[in-house]
Amino acid sequence: MDHAYQLTELTPEHVPAVISLCRAALLPSDAPEADKIVERLRHPGPVPGSAGARRTTGWVAVAGSAVVGVVLGSTGYGDASVGHVDLVAVDPAHRRRGIGRALLDRVSSALGSFGASSVALVGNAPVYAWPGIDVRYTAAICLAEASGFTRTDIAWNMTADLGAGSPALAPTAEAEARLASAGVAVRRAVPADVPGLVEFAVSHFGPGWGVEIAGSRGIHYAVRDGEVLGFACWGSSRPSYFGPMGTAPAARGLGVGGVLLRRCLREQQASGLAAAQIGWVGPVPFYSTNAGAYIEQVFFLYSRQL
Repeated sequence: MDHAYQLTELTPEHVPAVISLCRAALLPSDAPEADKIVERLRHPGPVPGSAGARRTTGWVAVAGSAVVGVVLGSTGYGDASVGHVDLVAVDPAHRRRGIGRALLDRVSSALGSFGASSVALVGNAPVYAWPGIDVRYTAAICLAEASGFTRTDIAWNMTADLGAGSPALAPTAEAEARLASAGVAVRRAVPADVPGLVEFAVSHFGPGWGVEIAGSRGIHYAVRDGEVLGFACWGSSRPSYFGPMGTAPAARGLGVGGVLLRRCLREQQASGLAAAQIGWVGPVPFYSTNAGAYIEQVFFLYSRQL
């Protein structure tokens, strides 16, 4: 077999082959969402309330007429001096030929031309597919360490089972009635609600949260006397992902978060999902208590200087 390959900039014509490549190269838990992952990372959209723009770059390795590797990168929303590798994948049949390292070098060079002084194998929140490299993805970990990246941190997702009888699907009617007695209404957002929810999220939690709301497939929120108290959404980065969610200080202790969480999870279950991923989790006890969620996916985060 000819081991020769060429690196070329990713174009729309490459996208179907890139999606097929990712279905073959990614972990089985990620492969079914390959098309959504690729399209979302290629078109992350603007960040409401942010002065900076996310610049993206993508490259493919081509052997003959076949796409055998891909890398996507972007500049950081919060810090433009940090470039992010959003996706790197090599066809299993073409690994150990230097393709992955060549792709990482090429995307690093492109990110450096945008002004980045370091490159991170870390999700470029608010639009990301993974917090870092899944610890089960041995080929990617080997590639990172062979390419001079240093492990800097770890992160984790929690899994919420959406099967019958799961705590994640527990009814919320009684809790919603208690909230109603306190003047709090819980609603599913319609398009006209989204700008106000984006404004709430940006003002309370920062500009990145607004783009996740705007890109979500489902949003639920709580309101009292016309004032938004909290929101939860799902399907922004990936269909299987829940989040983000946030509540205003005035709502904490009312039980708003648990209600919004389970309303979203029931909607994800209705869309055909058997489980939801709660991405890049901080408050582990909250999700464990309110949805029976458990830590399942752990990620290594890597970085290197340019």
